[in-house]
Amino acid sequence: MTATNGPADGVLGWVAAGLEPVREAFTEVVRGQDGTGAATAIWHDGRWVADLWGGCTDSARTIPWQRDSIVMPYSVTKAFTALAALVLVDRGLLDLDETVQRHWPELRTPATVRQLLSHQVGLVALADPAPPELLLDWDGLCSRLAVEEPLWTSGTAIGESALFYGHLVGELVRRVDGRSLGRFLRDEVCGPHELDFAVGLSDAELDRAVHLTGVASLVADLEGPDRPDLLRRALLNPPGALDPDTVNSGAFRRAAIPAINGHGTARAVAGLYAALLSGRIISPSLRNEAARAQASGVDRVMGGPKRSWGLGFGVDDEGFGMGGIGGSVGWASTRDGYAFAFLTGTMGGHDRADAVETAFRDVLGLPPL
Repeated sequence: MTATNGPADGVLGWVAAGLEPVREAFTEVVRGQDGTGAATAIWHDGRWVADLWGGCTDSARTIPWQRDSIVMPYSVTKAFTALAALVLVDRGLLDLDETVQRHWPELRTPATVRQLLSHQVGLVALADPAPPELLLDWDGLCSRLAVEEPLWTSGTAIGESALFYGHLVGELVRRVDGRSLGRFLRDEVCGPHELDFAVGLSDAELDRAVHLTGVASLVADLEGPDRPDLLRRALLNPPGALDPDTVNSGAFRRAAIPAINGHGTARAVAGLYAALLSGRIISPSLRNEAARAQASGVDRVMGGPKRSWGLGFGVDDEGFGMGGIGGSVGWASTRDGYAFAFLTGTMGGHDRADAVETAFRDVLGLPPL
């Protein structure tokens, strides 16, 4: 391996011999961020080949990012949430084609578990304004979602449940297993597989959390010409998810909003996908089903070109994974045999993750993204 620590570039960690261009690309990303830092990790062909971190964890840029610093990657969290339900499917406690109402009878929409996991349920926005405190109230928000009128009939369209996916899937997990989504993840997914990722932080974990910078810019990005009006409704009601004071507060980090507010290392996110590629956490057959397109089309919430949803993951011919608003991403390349993660504390676009992943693919002689 090649060590990459030193004050010249502010980047610590290591890359395997020959992957120095990955370090260089990541260093340029960290140098270009005007807020808090970032981390990246890559697993390839059965082994770790990169684990890098750099920059600072506080808005004053005085506290260096550590190997165990954890950061909120927004929707990258959804993959962990989906895995909790998939573990129950693998154990025969949930059936993909049974209705969610079998376990959660108060839920108004007759969606199947498969439709819920693949963003085919129209519970993406609340009809009426909600107070900020509802965002942190698990029981209150689940009760509100249960009686909400879906915006379309389940199975007839796709639309990412940007803010509520974690409550919908997490409440289903709780109804089946009895444990909260955060506890289930600690006990059954993250703990056994040594993934430093959590929903609902402890006091010790709070001390390791990275301050998110540039959060206010995310609201402005929702005004883009290719952004559906539904996206603003989906992310801003209840308010708080794109408010810098809220997302950097202890109350928010302790709460469970498992569509967005997991916190972890890049190594943990890449480790989730490495485990899946290795046939761990869930059976290979279920993993293949999860990575298969369950529904395709123009996403009514996210807009843009046609996309495909698997069971908790975005999927394409190359692999499966989840990106988050602000620039973080976790990805498994089933075609080329690697797991990749880039997590950042400075909100922005996905060009930074693309630059690091492209540097890795160039070394391997793989075609461009």
